[in-house]
Amino acid sequence: MKESILDVLLYLFEHYFTEDADLARDRDSLQSGLLQAGFSPAEVSKAFDWLDALADQRPALPAVRADGPTRIYAGPELDRLDVECRGFLLFLEQHGVLDADQRELVLDRAMALDQDELDLDDLKWVVLMVLFNQPGSEAAYAWMETQMFVDEPEPVH
Repeated sequence: MKESILDVLLYLFEHYFTEDADLARDRDSLQSGLLQAGFSPAEVSKAFDWLDALADQRPALPAVRADGPTRIYAGPELDRLDVECRGFLLFLEQHGVLDADQRELVLDRAMALDQDELDLDDLKWVVLMVLFNQPGSEAAYAWMETQMFVDEPEPVH
C-alpha cells in the first residue's frame, strides 16, 4: 500500500478524532489500529510527529482578526501550493474563517507533509484538522466541515 502522511491523518481524522475524543487521546490504541488498517510504521510515526507539531503550535487564545498585509509565498510554498490553494487560503482569511496565525499554521502543516504538491482537497483537509485543534474555532470548523464536498464555497455569515 502506497500511503502518505496525509492518508494516515485522514484515516485518523475520519475514523477516530471526530467520533470518540477519549480514544483519540490513547496513542497506543490509535497506532495499533493504524497498523492493523495496513499503514506502515514509518508513515504512522510521521503522522504522529505531524500531529505533535500541530499541538505544540496551538495558541493559548485565538488571535484577533486584523486586516493586515497580504501574504507573499516563498519558492517551496509556490511549488507545493497552486494558485487555487493560495486563493482559497486568502478567501478563508478575508472571510474570517482563518486568522493570520491560523493561516501560517495551515501553511506550516501543509509544508510538513511528504508531498511534492497539494491539491485543493488536500489543503481543505489540512485546514479542517488545524481548525479542529484550535480553541475557539468551533464555528469556523463547522463552516469548513460543510465546505469539504462542495466545489464553490458558500458565503460566510
